[in-house]
Amino acid sequence: MATPGLFAQDHNNSSRDYSKAYYWGKNQFNSSFPASLVAYMSYKGIKPVYIKTDSVNGIVHDYISGTELFGINPLSENAFYNFEAGYNAYDMFYTGEREKIDLVMVDAANQTALVGLEIKLTALPDNTTVKFSEDRYSCEIVVRPPTINFLACSICDKFRGINGRNELKELLGDIHINHWEEITEVLPNFAKIRAAISRVSSSLHTRQTPLIVQPIWKTEGRKPILVPDCLDVFVWSNLAVIQMCYKNEDVNSPKSISRSMRSIIWLYLMLFEYSVYGQFDYKRIVRLHSYNIANDKAFALNGTASYPYLKCEELTHPRINKSEIKNIILGGGQNLLSPERRFDAAIVYSPELFE
Repeated sequence: MATPGLFAQDHNNSSRDYSKAYYWGKNQFNSSFPASLVAYMSYKGIKPVYIKTDSVNGIVHDYISGTELFGINPLSENAFYNFEAGYNAYDMFYTGEREKIDLVMVDAANQTALVGLEIKLTALPDNTTVKFSEDRYSCEIVVRPPTINFLACSICDKFRGINGRNELKELLGDIHINHWEEITEVLPNFAKIRAAISRVSSSLHTRQTPLIVQPIWKTEGRKPILVPDCLDVFVWSNLAVIQMCYKNEDVNSPKSISRSMRSIIWLYLMLFEYSVYGQFDYKRIVRLHSYNIANDKAFALNGTASYPYLKCEELTHPRINKSEIKNIILGGGQNLLSPERRFDAAIVYSPELFE
């Protein structure tokens, strides 16, 4: 009898043991399945859509291969999938407790961590776009505070050493705020803060790196039934994630600090601390600068807000057919799924997919 597994992760090259039901739980499956989806697309020669920025911070679409994304061929015998792991390449940039990232790809030949990626498995359409025509469907994306930490680290990585830090400090400029925890002091300066982050982003447009992997799975409107063309993958660069925060903000005369604005402020403070001290205190920055908003998430984009970023042919017509799911979930793994979330349920209640 075949052992349950996932495509490209079925030969002891993963930190998860898919022969055990625990590793098919919702928290594990939501990152492990996307990793294998990327590997399967790579096997088929299909590149994920890469959301990037240009020199003036405009959003542009490109494609990125699985090998470029993972830093190693996803099918290589040396590719090791390390989930919920520390990414030690970023450890030098911040103090305190280490944050774990969804997926660290490792070259097993020399035990080198190659890339750290956040994974967001998202449903298409969400409840804000389900009433629109199919070509206007989009997904909700929720970004947590650790992602802002990793975003800051990915930028610090491009400004290494004293010369790099001085360059970063110059780009950030001089913003005179005595009490950064006070809304009344920060709010009038938000346009300057945003402009500083935009300067940093623009300076890095030729050196941006992948940060968020966003697989989409598409259903028949509100029904938990997969459409035939149901799966694809989008990848957000670190600089594109900054642009997520810029949606429709009134930067000239804001009345309050929104979650998106707060994320930009956090990022500024992290980068500024790094430019001065060579490290930043991520947990302290988040804790002291909540601005009366809960810290459970950094910010979120609903489908109507994410649509301008994601809009493309692949969003309307994903490139992987539901008949191919049986090529990704192997050895009866679908029988170990617990239908706690919509994608799990859509698979569990579609046994014909595996006939």
